[in-house]
Parts: sequence; C-alpha cells; structure tokens
Amino acid sequence: MRFPYGIADFAALIDEAYFYVDRTDRIPLLENAGKQLLFLRPRRFGKSLWLSTLENYYDLARADDFERLFGGLKIGQNPTPLRNRYFILKLNFSMVDPKGDHTAIHRALHQHLNDEINAFDQRYRAHLPQPVKLHEENALSSLRNLLATVSETPHRLYLLIDEYDNFANEVMISPLQGTNRYQELVESEGTIKTFFKAVKAGAEGQGIDRVFLTGVSPVVLSDMTSGYNVAKDLTHLDEYHDLCGFTAGELADALGGVLAERGIPAEQAPGILELLQRFYNGYRFGEGDNPLLYNPTLALYFLDYFDRYGRYPRQMLDDNLAMDRNRIQYVARLPHGETLVNQALNDAKPLAVAQLVNRFGVRDMLTAPRNPDFLVTLLYYFGVLTLAGRDALGKLQLAIPNQVIRKLYVERLQEQLLPRYEDQEQRQAVVERFYASGDLGPLCDLLERTYFKVFDNRDLRWSNELVVKTAFLVVLFNDAFYIMDSEPALGRGYGDLLLRVRPDMRQYQLLDHLLEFKTVGLKAVGLTSADLAAKTREELRALPVIAEKLQEAERQLDGYREALKRADGEGLKLHTHAVVCIGLERLVW
Repeated sequence: MRFPYGIADFAALIDEAYFYVDRTDRIPLLENAGKQLLFLRPRRFGKSLWLSTLENYYDLARADDFERLFGGLKIGQNPTPLRNRYFILKLNFSMVDPKGDHTAIHRALHQHLNDEINAFDQRYRAHLPQPVKLHEENALSSLRNLLATVSETPHRLYLLIDEYDNFANEVMISPLQGTNRYQELVESEGTIKTFFKAVKAGAEGQGIDRVFLTGVSPVVLSDMTSGYNVAKDLTHLDEYHDLCGFTAGELADALGGVLAERGIPAEQAPGILELLQRFYNGYRFGEGDNPLLYNPTLALYFLDYFDRYGRYPRQMLDDNLAMDRNRIQYVARLPHGETLVNQALNDAKPLAVAQLVNRFGVRDMLTAPRNPDFLVTLLYYFGVLTLAGRDALGKLQLAIPNQVIRKLYVERLQEQLLPRYEDQEQRQAVVERFYASGDLGPLCDLLERTYFKVFDNRDLRWSNELVVKTAFLVVLFNDAFYIMDSEPALGRGYGDLLLRVRPDMRQYQLLDHLLEFKTVGLKAVGLTSADLAAKTREELRALPVIAEKLQEAERQLDGYREALKRADGEGLKLHTHAVVCIGLERLVW
C-alpha cells in the first residue's frame, strides 16, 4: 500500500494508486447547498486535497480525464451535469508571505493573485477569446479583466481559495504587533477586505458562478463584516462532518491491509488500533451524534511509517503539527486566556459553552474578556479542543481530543513552569528514576521546590486537587514511553492519573503507574506554613488526618488495581501510588 503523506494532489493520488478515502458522494450535496461555501477545519486535516478533488471534477480542461480519475469513485457512477463545466481559478493564501508590514503583505497578495491569473491564462488559452490582460500593480484589476474575458465564453468561473485566513492568522498570532497589522488588513479598505469585496462583486453576475473557501476559523470573515457576508458555512452541518478525516472503520481497513502486506498477524490489530485511538482520534465537528474522527495527517504519518518499517514511530506527534502550540500560546496571551487554557487539562470538568460562537473577531476577544465562549470556540477551531457531548444543563462540552494535542498543552506549561535548561535536566532525571523504580521521593522534592511555587497564583490555582494532578501530569508526561490517562474509567470509579507503558516499549525497564491524589488544607492539619516546612514526611504521614486520606486513597487504588487486572490480565507491571498534598506546599505518600 502507498500512503499519500503530505500529498494533496487528487490526480496524483488516483494515477499513482495511493490510499484514498472516497468522499466524492458529497459533491451533489455541495452543489445543492449553495454557490458560495465556507468549510473550516483545523490545520492539516485534508482541506487542500478536497479542493484538489473539486478542481479536477469541475475543470473544463480536464474533461478527457474524467473517466480515468473518477470512474472508479462514487461520483463516477452518477456524475452531476456540472462536471467539467467551469474555468477554475485556484488561490492558496498559505503562499502569501505574512512577514513584513501591511504594504509588504499587500504586495505579496497581489503578486500571488497575478501569478495565478497568468497561469490561468496559459492553461485556458484555447478556450478564451483573447489573452487576459495583467495589471502588475493592481491584481484586482487583473481579476476584473479575467472575469470580463470569461464572460465572453459559454462557461463561468469556479473560484477555489485554500487557507483563506492563513496569512491573516499568522499576522494576528505574531507577538510583534500582530494585532495592529491584522486590523490594517481586514478593516476599512484593507487588503483582505478589498479583495473579498471584489470576489463578492464578481459573483453578482460578473463571471464568478461558484466559490469554495477553506480555512481554520471564521475570525477573518467576521472582522470584514460586509466585505464578504454571502458565504454559507458548512462547518457544523452533520452531512459534512467527515468530509475530511478518517473514521475508525476506514483506519482499521487501512491497517488491516498493512498487516497483511507485511505478514504481521491480524491479532496485533486491536492493540495498534487502541494506540491510534488514544493518540489520533477524538475529533467531532457537527453538533449531532457523529462518530469521532481521526486526524488524517497524523494517521497517514503512522501508517506510512508502520508500512515501511513494521514498527511504531518513536515520536507519535508529527513535527508538522507541533506548531499548533503557537495557537494555544496565542489564546493564553489573551485576557483570561491563561486560566482557560490550563483548565482545559482538567478531564474531570470539561470546558462548556451554551453554543459555539460562529461570528466573532479579534476585537471581540480583546474587548469582551468576561465571556469565555470566544476563547473556547477559538481553541475549537484551531483543533486543540473538540466537541465532547453536553453537560447536565445542555451546554456543549469541549475537551482535548487526544494524546498528541494534550502534549502541546503540557509542553507549553512545562516551558512556563521550568524555563531553565537545568530545571528540565533535573526533571528528566527524576522522572526517569520514577518510571523504572516507582521512587516518588526525588519527584515530590522537585514538585515542592519548583512547580508548587509557580502554581500558587490566580491563573494556575483553580482547585488544589486539580493543581496537584496537573503538576504530576506535566512533569511526568512522556508519550515516547507511555499512554497517559487523566481520569481513566476503572470499574465503577475514575482514577486520577494512569501511565500505561506503550505496547512497543514493554520490553524495556518501564513500570506502569497509577496515582491517586488527595488534598488537605493547612487548617485541617492545624499547622502554619512554617510549621509544615519544618516537619519531616514521616511526621506528616503520622498525622491522623493525613493517615486517613492515605488509607482512603489506598482503598480506591485496590479497586482500580482489580479493574485493570480484569482488563489487561497479568500484562501490566503496575505500581500504585497514594499521594496527599498539604496546603499546596508538601507531598506525602
């Protein structure tokens, strides 16, 4: 099998027999949905490949290729009358350099538009009554000339714009005066707004018949207001939930093919699929009860590696998605964003909103900090939160979708809490000792000296038990060795933190760990901070209230241990740990 990692060219996938998940049955739905459509998904979720599919289907210059490309697909059995009926102008705003000031970005956008219009003129020369006249200083004038030329033919234009918000988002997220530059682009007669006003005018009987936009968030369109207010948003409609992304069944079929090809026993499939589910699954976009989706780029990254070498990649997070941590950092810099971003790590209490905010701009986020819905929704559009059901009040719950995204949150917090090289070196030494031996002493010493000192502020101190669990999660997180579970369901209860050794790492000296946390306030033990600091752990452990909490945690761990044995047999090398935190200052186990 051949997996098209990093390939977004539909014709190449079909001609070169790459793995392809057929979504072409949605084309008739799109035609009936409207003529100007917006489809939003996180980065690297297959949007560009879908645009390439539309390009090949509707391009009048590719009519002779239809049977070769689409004959074996769903749409090939029942094509629509509009197949191969359009001129295609395809723009990709990720090609526009976001560096520099407003003037530099203006030039870059106009250069990209002129380049694509020139390529259009070359491609369709046989179908046009005369060449399209380019205006080197004003690409919008070039676009008007293109539309005037197209209007003299029996065909119309289908405009495809990939990553419509890419360079604007990059400008917005930049810590160096990004917001000011962004506002110059989208407000008043800014470059982006002027371009989309021209598109809107072109679709009013001046040659543009259909428009399909992809992007990450609706922020840019919201900030342009009347600049382009005619696109129908398909993002949350159930019938397009899996337009991009893989279902569990599709991934299982692909993995089955790889195992058969390499002669690996099919009995290994459940364990591999469980790992993939933990790391890559968890995305839901429609508000209906839709099946969870896998990130296609991450899934292809794994399948391609496993197909080549017959083993798991050491690093489950593809480096191409690691930059999404910048999106989390951007939201954390907004008013109250730090608290919200860190609260997302609490699996026991998912973030919740009455509804997703579909029309909000940068000004809303900067001037309406009392409403957290803006920030939660933005994290959702960035793909670092996903829909996770409804709470008792019917509010939409949003949670971190999977382990690779959780890693982005954890690494950001690690850098914030332990910024120095020496701190990270010490962290690595104590956690590796814990992984192999279960020795909590050096780990707890590190937490008392460093993490708790930083956690004790209004942005990080949400509730004592959550702070303790988050501190341990952040310091212990290592997806190269472990599958990390916060609040895992174990029997009739929920454990606090489970570190389960990855299947491909079980031959090494790594232990499985289950931790249960309890917290006690200073008043409950009758000590001041000075008294607490002066006592040894043995003295603290002997205090009646501490002993009672430790026994309570041990009783819970006994039940969890039995549940894990029933689920995993004797395969786990399980060590359990009852930990009590006193006043967010001392740890006892």
